[in-house]
Amino acid sequence: MTFVLALGVDVQMNTHLKNVKLTSRNREPTALDTLSIRGNNIRYFVLPDALNLDALLVDDAPKPKGKKKDDARGRGRGRGGPERGRGGRGGPRGRGRGR
Repeated sequence: MTFVLALGVDVQMNTHLKNVKLTSRNREPTALDTLSIRGNNIRYFVLPDALNLDALLVDDAPKPKGKKKDDARGRGRGRGGPERGRGGRGGPRGRGRGR
């Protein structure tokens, strides 16, 4: 299979191609305008050597600003803290019934 343009690849590796030439065994090549391939059917991509991957793989998107530490407190009970050990049937913790 040869193609001219890759429209996009999503998180699950689903790939959307444009201007595809599909070649099957013992058949004539078929030209397709668009083709979508599910990600679990893809083993690998063969990229041309002329492709400058160092320039393409640079993450230049703006990073989201972190939250302040005061905003992160007081969310749910979590582990530990003043309410620790208040679950279950309310009995004492440990082995057996204290006999």
